[in-house]
Amino acid sequence: MINIGSVTIVAGYVGLGPYGASRVGIRQLTMSLADDWGKHGITVNGRAPGWFRTDQNKVLYENKEWVEYLCDRIPLKRPGQPQDLDAAVVFLAAESSRYVTGQTLLVDGGISTGATRALVSSGPDKPAKST
Repeated sequence: MINIGSVTIVAGYVGLGPYGASRVGIRQLTMSLADDWGKHGITVNGRAPGWFRTDQNKVLYENKEWVEYLCDRIPLKRPGQPQDLDAAVVFLAAESSRYVTGQTLLVDGGISTGATRALVSSGPDKPAKST
């Protein structure tokens, strides 16, 4: 079984409290079912996408400044594309992952790393300095 979560399970986002809470519930369900069903040889895992354009959030992606803000915080510097999710599902469904259960795989371009800079930019021709 592969449940669908969200990057909101590891970070808070303004305006997404109820959504994040529902996704954390899916994470807990994933872990509980993995424990319940493991004795039957059934693995239960989750896939947690980061920022992907969907019907639910398309209004955000219509704002160029917001997209730039988002991309600046994602280490891979772009939102996800639908095909970015494929390999995670293939892995979690594969026989070769039969010993993986109760886990949630983040597919988020790295935004869950925190993506907070501790460096001050010194300008286009100078390297950043530690603060």
